[in-house]
Amino acid sequence: MRPESNFAGSHLKPMQPIPTGETPRGLKRLVHIQAILFDVYGTLIISRAGESNITAEHSRQELMDKLLRHYEIAESSDTVGRFLREAIDREHARLIGQGIDYPEVDILEIWRSILDWDDLSQLKTFAQAYETMINPVYPMPGLMKMLQSCRERALTMGLISNAQFYTQGLLENMLAEPLVASGFDPQLILVSYQYQLAKPSVVLFEMAAKRLRDTGIQPEVSLFVGNDMRKDVLPAKTVGFQTALFAGDQRSLRWRQDDPCCRDVVPDMVVTDLRQLILKE
Repeated sequence: MRPESNFAGSHLKPMQPIPTGETPRGLKRLVHIQAILFDVYGTLIISRAGESNITAEHSRQELMDKLLRHYEIAESSDTVGRFLREAIDREHARLIGQGIDYPEVDILEIWRSILDWDDLSQLKTFAQAYETMINPVYPMPGLMKMLQSCRERALTMGLISNAQFYTQGLLENMLAEPLVASGFDPQLILVSYQYQLAKPSVVLFEMAAKRLRDTGIQPEVSLFVGNDMRKDVLPAKTVGFQTALFAGDQRSLRWRQDDPCCRDVVPDMVVTDLRQLILKE
């Protein structure tokens, strides 16, 4: 049996968003909102995925090598990273062959195919630790205060995220309580890996819209908040949600100005800090 790991959750380092220079607008429309749904990475939490920084990359490489040694994995971190990308590409190709335009993998099944481990608990611990190292994250400023305001207004809250099994636990760790206790409706927590499809597919947004209608809340009084015009704002507008582009961090803001699909898409609101979403009568 390989040793258990305490890597997962042990490398959460403080980060600050990088200002974008954008100006908030459209916030007066907030008073009419009855439900609010969020993207996660780059919106509720700061994400450094793909950030190019030589010093940070060197530190990340050292941590990765340490993690692999801990689990008695002989391959280098570069080799393991290549295995991971190739396995994801194969699964994407398989799902596209089944007619899924925007496929999403289950990262646990990907790691199982690479490592050939039967211990599910160990797979989960390793996968979470690996993700923590390649994609450092931290709560966006104002997250908890904004969620408290939404709870006080009795807003229905949900998530639509391109994410994996560890994302909910990561958020709960940051919030120090279950998502339900933070005010999120379990029926409106839609995570891509569970459905094998990812944003910008409109399907997850259609599911959310239907579940809101079933509770008597219409799309036009529901707000979706995300940092990406193509993956967040466009599909949310397609199903009739009001939309807020989160422009609070240069790392994650995606206007997609060169994308023809987004040429005529305009968010109803632009917010540069989550605390701008605090609703007031």
